Parts: sequence; C-alpha cells; structure tokens
Amino acid sequence: MTFHRLRGEPRVIKSITTPKRQLTKVYAVFADALDRAQRNLREYETAIEAPIEAQRNLLRVLLEDYSGTQYGEKQGLERSLSLDEYREKAPVVTYHDLRPLFEEIRHGDYTVLLKEDPITWVMTRGTTGENKIIPVTETHMDHLIRGGARAVLNTAFKRGGLETLMGGVLNLQFPSNTCVMRVGGEDRVFGFSSGTYARLNPMMAGLGLVPRQEDVDALETGLSFDDWEKRYEFIYQQARDENIITIMGVAPVQTGFARYLKKTHGVYPRDIWNMKVLYTTSVAKIHTKYKPRLQKMYGDVSVVEMYTATEGAFGQQMDDYPYWRPNFDLYLFEVETGEGVKMLSELKRGEWGRLIISTPILPRYKIGDLVEAMGKNYYRVFGRDKPRVVWEHRLYRLLFGWPL
Repeated sequence: MTFHRLRGEPRVIKSITTPKRQLTKVYAVFADALDRAQRNLREYETAIEAPIEAQRNLLRVLLEDYSGTQYGEKQGLERSLSLDEYREKAPVVTYHDLRPLFEEIRHGDYTVLLKEDPITWVMTRGTTGENKIIPVTETHMDHLIRGGARAVLNTAFKRGGLETLMGGVLNLQFPSNTCVMRVGGEDRVFGFSSGTYARLNPMMAGLGLVPRQEDVDALETGLSFDDWEKRYEFIYQQARDENIITIMGVAPVQTGFARYLKKTHGVYPRDIWNMKVLYTTSVAKIHTKYKPRLQKMYGDVSVVEMYTATEGAFGQQMDDYPYWRPNFDLYLFEVETGEGVKMLSELKRGEWGRLIISTPILPRYKIGDLVEAMGKNYYRVFGRDKPRVVWEHRLYRLLFGWPL
C-alpha cells in the first residue's frame, strides 16, 4: 500500500502489508490452538460415551504416578491394579488424613505423596469451616486448564457461536497473595485457589482477564466487607470501558458485584456490558436459586454451571439440561452410597451419595460434596456433606418424590 503527502512532492511510504511469512506463522498458531481445543472436546466426548473404559484407562495413568510415591509404595498401588484392587488397597482419605503428608511436602520431600515438585500452594475458601491448604503441581494445573476450558469451548463451538470468545472475562477471583508460609526453608506467598489459577492461566480458552490478577493482588486486600468493596470498585473502573462478554467464578461473588454496582453507581452489569454467557460455579442450586438473580442483574445471558473446586475441574454443563457432566478422562469418580461404594457412572437415576475423587495429587479423596445421579451421566451436587443437608434431601424426596 502506498501513501502520498497532501502537499508538495509525493513521498512513497514503505509498504505496511504484513509479510507473507508472518501471516503464515499467525495462521499456524491459530490452527494449532483450534486443533488443541477440538481435541480437548473430543477427549471429553469419547469418555462420556464410554465412562467405564475411560475410568479404567485413567486409573492406569494415575497408578503410574502413585506407584512412584512413598504413599503409593506403602499402600501397594502397583501399575497393574484393577479398579476393585485399587479400592481394596487405597483407603478413602480426607484432608485431615493427608495434612501430615502435606506438611512433609512443605518441608521439602514431595515424594511422600506427589510424583513432581509443587509449583505453588493454594487455599480453599473454607466452606466446611476451615481453609484447606494444598500443593499444586504442573499435572494438576494441566487437568484444571483442560477441564475448565471445556464449558467455554463447548459454548463457542456448539451453542453460542464464536462471538462468545470475542472479548474479555470480568475477573472477580479471590486474591492470590493473602498468606505467607514457610516452604523448603523459604517464605512463600500464596492465597486462594481461584485467584492463583487465574494468575497461572490468564487466558482461559483464549479469553483474557480484565483486570489482570496481578493488578487485583496489588490491592493487597482480604475478605472483609471493605476489602470486597475495594476490589469491586477497582474491577469496575478497570473494566467499564472494555468489551466484557462473560464472567467465570463463584455465584455469590457474581451477585455481590452486581449489587455493589447498583448500590454505588446505580447500574447493573447489564447496563454496562453486553454479556453473552456466565460461567458459574462453587455452590449448589445454581439454576434454581442463582440463575434468576443473575439474569436480572446481567441481562438475557446463558448461565452455564461448572463443577470446579480447588481440587479440580470435575465437570460442566454441556447442553440445556441444568446438570453437569463429568470429565471422566481427567478424574476418577466414586460415590459412597447407602449400598456401598460405587463408580459414579454406575449410579442409577435418583441414587446419591458422598463423592470420592482421585486426581494427580489426591488418591481416593472424599471432597465433601453430595452428588445425585440424574440419569444418562448427568449429575448435580446438591450440597456439602453436612447432616442438615442430608436430612433436608431425604425429607424432600420423601415428601415430593423425584425432583423435576
């Protein structure tokens, strides 16, 4: 392309056309990203169609890792174990059972439980009364990224169109720099898992966070009412002129941010941004309790449930049914029912129990969630494993029968 001066002698300006080699490189990067995204969804679909086979294949991978740890050696977790043998040898554990091993890892010996050295540590929100602190490895992050991206990719490729990828993600994650802990003889700063994962993976399925997690952390805030309002105001100022198309995060935080905007600035998020979809997680009853509120605040948006936690990205809603479907290729799922322990995929419609997961860092870990099968590998988490929740569920089923 050639430009000329408006006055005087014309002067040829050097072409600004992008070199062909550079364009080829850009196309190659895009094609590679598209291929990886489609492969990720194909792996999910293959597993959901044959969950028993997928879980057996995954177990071999997990045992390969477990067998190289002191914990695996002690429990006899050999590579060749069947699912039944794995259950017999590996006990169901809780955070309290694993805490002494985490302490040993913190003092420098990661092989007591892990196959690789942790890259960081994260903290839960404390929904059961205390903040759990667990190590994060590269493999753990890889599973989180692959599993966490599936709801977004599925929406883009099969439900909402590629326009759901054309913009930014409003970052309402918790801070990742709230505590200091001695690890391997050095002081390490760490914080909540959602903020840490956002910092380590700032481009979820190609979508960029607004504002950056590093900028949120720079506020040096905690979880007090004033701290939340300080973060909300900062996020609003940083994002109000940006093309925000979605949010990913905890449902109560999403509604809390919207209420703050209405109280402080007289507007809801729907009045500022034209969002396409909300990815909502970390609480029960998202579609019955939170979806109506979110759509009132954020506009006519799709609300997609994701079953994610500090311990992993376990499943996601993939169609119009208000339930999540498991990532059978990434995590091993068992359920402690009234009739004994079963594989999640073996549950019949209406069966429920306490979820047990096996991940790259947690073998047969009782995560503290109550799960119910809705049929055809659709599931819902209806609450935390507390006596009140269990009795409410039993009473509801007794009075009203099967939930519609």
